[in-house]
Amino acid sequence: MALSSGFFTPQLCASFKVERRRVGWCNNLPWGSDVNQKWSFLRGTMILTRPNHGTNIRFRNASPVVYASLVPCSQIASNAFTLGTAAVLPFYTLMVVAPQAELTKKIVGSSLPYMALGALYAYLLYLSWTPDTMRFMFASKYLLPELPGMVKMFSSEMTLASAWIHLLTVDLFAARQVYGDGLQNNIETRHSVLMCLLFCPVGILAHAITKALTSGTNETKTDEDDTISTDLIK
Repeated sequence: MALSSGFFTPQLCASFKVERRRVGWCNNLPWGSDVNQKWSFLRGTMILTRPNHGTNIRFRNASPVVYASLVPCSQIASNAFTLGTAAVLPFYTLMVVAPQAELTKKIVGSSLPYMALGALYAYLLYLSWTPDTMRFMFASKYLLPELPGMVKMFSSEMTLASAWIHLLTVDLFAARQVYGDGLQNNIETRHSVLMCLLFCPVGILAHAITKALTSGTNETKTDEDDTISTDLIK
């Protein structure tokens, strides 16, 4: 942690608490002067500046006025990114390798993975949120996002990690829907499920095409089975 050049720039992720108190004097200015709190969107850091003064502010070690967690944002973002990616892979593996297994149907049908991913996403969203987030999200006069604002927002590692968890959750849910529809209608879904992992919209499109191409075949097969059953009854 370093304090230099009049601003505070550690790569930390946590709530920042600033207390205004008289702890000393600097260049004949009281330490009790107001200090502006300003967020830097990059990595969720906070910049502290004193308005209308060109002097550097140094905090005395004996009376700190800024408190923060010592966990780097980049470490949290990296760990969440890796954890989320590794967590969804077993579900895709089961749906592709053993789609008809009872264990696969039971595990894939559970809501626990989505609850865990949702909690992780909410935590990352909390850490990545800044006063500028809403401004970036509704940048245009029509309160719609704009590409330059999105680029600035996702330049933060924490924001990017939260977006990745968001994508993993939605992709896994879409893959489960494709898998379940395949079981219900006797349609091959392994290729579509795999595409959902890599390119989710393409995986959904692939399933729709596969379903359209095989629907006639399945109907013909069903009619043949009904005919054979009728003949056996006679």
